[in-house]
Amino acid sequence: MAENLIFERSHPGTRGTLLSALDVPARGLEALVPQDLARQAPLGLPEVSEPVVVRHFTNLSYLNHHVDKDFYPLGSCTMKYNPKVNDRMAALPGFSLLHPMTPVEGVQGALALIVHLERALAEITGLPAVSLQPAAGAQGELTAMLVARAYHADRGEDRDEVLIPDSAHGTNPASVRMAGMKAVEIKSNARGRLDPEVVQNALGPRTAAMMITNPNTVGVFEPNIEKVAAAAHEAGALMYLDGANMNALVGLARPGAMGFDMMHLNLHKTFSTPHGGGGPGAGPIAVREDLRPYLPVPAVVEENGVYRLDDDRPQSIGRMHGFFGNFGVLVRALTYILSLGAPGLREVSRNAILNANYLLSRLRESYDLKYPGPCMHEFVLSATRQKKQGVRAADISKRLLDFGFHAPTTYFPLIVEEALMIEPTESETRGTLDRFAEAMITIAREAAEDPEQVKSAPHTTPVIRPDEARAARRLRLRWTPEDEDR
Repeated sequence: MAENLIFERSHPGTRGTLLSALDVPARGLEALVPQDLARQAPLGLPEVSEPVVVRHFTNLSYLNHHVDKDFYPLGSCTMKYNPKVNDRMAALPGFSLLHPMTPVEGVQGALALIVHLERALAEITGLPAVSLQPAAGAQGELTAMLVARAYHADRGEDRDEVLIPDSAHGTNPASVRMAGMKAVEIKSNARGRLDPEVVQNALGPRTAAMMITNPNTVGVFEPNIEKVAAAAHEAGALMYLDGANMNALVGLARPGAMGFDMMHLNLHKTFSTPHGGGGPGAGPIAVREDLRPYLPVPAVVEENGVYRLDDDRPQSIGRMHGFFGNFGVLVRALTYILSLGAPGLREVSRNAILNANYLLSRLRESYDLKYPGPCMHEFVLSATRQKKQGVRAADISKRLLDFGFHAPTTYFPLIVEEALMIEPTESETRGTLDRFAEAMITIAREAAEDPEQVKSAPHTTPVIRPDEARAARRLRLRWTPEDEDR
């Protein structure tokens, strides 16, 4: 009898209905499927036991590298360890099973979480108005540029240029262009920093904003940031912070106090959400008070302990996302912030800086260093010495796989030749950092004594050196019988 019973999943809040074979015979379900969609033959799936299936997928997971497996030193990407409590909170049914079209009366808890996270980020950044709508860091950049454009338009000013350092993330000029403005490159000085005089000379009546990453992508803090901000403001421009490197600042310095008017935050990096493979992410923006009216709608507002969505913002740039981004990332971020508290967040930043400087001190003799330290949370080595021996930065990255480590960010920033950009994050132990340092030192020695060992790496992975450009252009996402022989 049991095999002839099916369960109907009813509307939440009501009791499920058990339908017997008298209502809908199990075999009669086939008649409900249109014939052009019905299978004409069995699937042909193998009959295997549960242990075989579990072991198969477990072994597959070990063929890839991930932060739960070992060190993932991607500079500027902040691949820190992701506490599992964050995932458990995001998986709570009250969050994970919400439908985006649920009336506000049924999502008061989720709206309260949004408001609490906005307040926390406002306190951390020193910028009082926050929108959690942008779904990624680059979308946060675009949102801020649209806010800047709307702000200047309301003032009757035709400003369409944004100053960007040559060390910037690649999304910066792309976001500016998508907002209908023009990127103007600013050259870094010999120490990898901004020169206030160069910035001053580039500012003009058409400058809408200056977009800066601080600490910048070579891992150093901009000591003249207040002078640069004052010059931009005097010229009528806004100061925007690419917050990708906030892992070095949280709890230690507020961008609002440095003179920034707008910024985005990569919640999936700074506040710890797994984001390998390109997502998911969240890129909320924070702005000074007089820019609040331009933020995306709807805004979440609280009135007498009740939360609602406010669309009545005539100066708003409109929607940037259908709903509130990747909501699970927001849950994880608030969990991370509340778990650590203000003292814990400060300790995270201090440890990130300490780890980076420790690793830099161990590697600076084996590789070239264009911009001497001390660094903040990341640093950039150069493989120019190894290049003279026939070994490129990409070869070093491939060889690291044989030691069980993921590669650093390679060939970025563009102002460093043969760049190896390394960010150890606060979540790695000294033992892990020492293992990584020994691997990098060994590879530098191999490059000098046996360069072919490095140039032909990796030697221990199932796939050795694919044609990466061809693979990116001609994706093959479906297995075919011919793959059995490859």
